[in-house]
Amino acid sequence: MDHFSYIDGELCCQGLPLSEIASSVGTPTFVYSRSTIEDHLRKIQSAFSDINAEIFFSVKSCSNIHILRTLLEAGAGLDVVSMGELHRAHLAGARPDQIVFAGVGKTDAEIRAALTSDGGPISMFNVESEPEYEALALAARSLNTRAHAALRVNPDIKAGGHSYISTGQSGTKFGVDLPHAKTLLRKFNKEKHLPLTAIHLHLGSSITSPEPYVQAVKAVLDMIAELRAEGLTIDTLDLGGGFAADYHTGDAPSPDEYARALVPLLKPLHQSGTRILLEPGRMIVANAGVLLTRVTYVKHAANKKFLICDAGMNALIRPALYDAFHFIWPTSVSPQHEPNRRADNLDMPGLEPCDIVGPLCETGDFFALNRKLPVVARGETLAIFTAGAYGMSMASRYNSHPLPAEVLVEGSAPRLIRKRESLHDLTQHELEIPVPGTPTLRVGK
Repeated sequence: MDHFSYIDGELCCQGLPLSEIASSVGTPTFVYSRSTIEDHLRKIQSAFSDINAEIFFSVKSCSNIHILRTLLEAGAGLDVVSMGELHRAHLAGARPDQIVFAGVGKTDAEIRAALTSDGGPISMFNVESEPEYEALALAARSLNTRAHAALRVNPDIKAGGHSYISTGQSGTKFGVDLPHAKTLLRKFNKEKHLPLTAIHLHLGSSITSPEPYVQAVKAVLDMIAELRAEGLTIDTLDLGGGFAADYHTGDAPSPDEYARALVPLLKPLHQSGTRILLEPGRMIVANAGVLLTRVTYVKHAANKKFLICDAGMNALIRPALYDAFHFIWPTSVSPQHEPNRRADNLDMPGLEPCDIVGPLCETGDFFALNRKLPVVARGETLAIFTAGAYGMSMASRYNSHPLPAEVLVEGSAPRLIRKRESLHDLTQHELEIPVPGTPTLRVGK
């Protein structure tokens, strides 16, 4: 469920017509529904309440600090993967104990910041390799601080979805395989400054079945039982993220469906005092956001109709990068064209096939090909649905287009949470200054 719906032919967010936002703020603009974000988080919390699962929102999916603050206020923590995301978490008001740090390439500077900034250390580091563990342990010892670490285990399970976002199989850069994981957990379980007493899983993104999670949890439960029988401490299991969202109506399982498959497996672990974490992102924010874009031109060529928009893959790269589907519809339609579901091509009269494309100098700059829409004229606004996850957080300035604006609707009131970039913003860091500490280079004599 989300809070975007058509009322008398006008697409509204929490009752507010999006055409009003497009007129006042301009396009391209991402619009988010606070009520949807809170509802989706609440459903996950409720579904996994029997095991008291702690929810750490995946910041990479939608990193605006006002969205992060909304989630913190609703009881979530934050899962970060970079110094920039750690900085955003602090600005949003996260305490160190509300942050976990994942990612395969943590730098020494990022490690020290997570150990010390804002009174650190953070709640937990998700460790991807033995060299990373050693770097973390060295930093913790040098600072004479004690931190908590989980080892990311790669259970070699194919979880479906695009290959670029499938991370739980052997041969990827993520985590360590089960036999090596046992070796590392035995080796570092009792380390004074960084005891390796937790296990982290992350199978991928947009996983539309609970079954891969079930397989992974069963494999890890066997490992936990074996290690505990040897006297080792395993105090935390982090299942990672990857829960899917509805891009087509009815695409994804509900939080309750994931929980029905997983909670019975995890309840004995919870009852033994084990802390259980989840790191959802897409499921919370994908359907909480739309991208508004204006039709700059309607072009007819080669027996095709093109809707050329002011947003392109610079604003939303998922269709170009992953061949991903997003439902697209005009913000203002006649009552007969109000959609009753989100699908590739709706069966209603008066629709025409068209290619919905961006302004960039790439053939791959498109949102949809041969998609049937009501007749759309130049200057009309389209809404690209399910754009709240991996939309703005993956946006770029390609072709020197400024980044879009972002608006958060609270109640029926819109709030600008990121201003549209100006031309000055595009170039303000392009300076010509000497690099300190380097000699002047001369060619020849």
